[in-house]
Amino acid sequence: MTTNKDLYIIAHNIRSLYNIGTMFRTADALGVDRLFLTGYSGTPPRKEISKVALGAEEAVSWQHYKSLSYLIKKLKKEGVKIVALETGDSSIDYLDFKPKFPMALLLGNEVHGVSETMLKQVDTTISLPMNGIKESLNVGVAMAVAGYHIIKFRDIS
Repeated sequence: MTTNKDLYIIAHNIRSLYNIGTMFRTADALGVDRLFLTGYSGTPPRKEISKVALGAEEAVSWQHYKSLSYLIKKLKKEGVKIVALETGDSSIDYLDFKPKFPMALLLGNEVHGVSETMLKQVDTTISLPMNGIKESLNVGVAMAVAGYHIIKFRDIS
């Protein structure tokens, strides 16, 4: 059952089990209500996940869905706003983003990000400013940066 303060993370097609472990550990630190692993993202129990998660994979509620599209439709029916973390012309700077809860932060594949098809299904797209030669941060690091901004609004929405 979704409440008006719920925060979810959707990790879609994350290829590295170590990144999944980082996401579990960060989800625990952020107080995320559920981590959704979709597509071919790995799931516990896996030693590579545990090595980085340090037990958070046992503390954080999680579910696996093969279909991201199905999960997005399901969450939207429950009133959850879907926010993608992705670069692009339609993205707004994460610092200008004022989240409304319940919400789910969608993170995509380490190389390809969130597909254009999936971006058409989300409510908002936010991005992190990049000042160097790289176009993005590691997916787990990006989740932490955006996540800590988002949770500041959890008790005032």
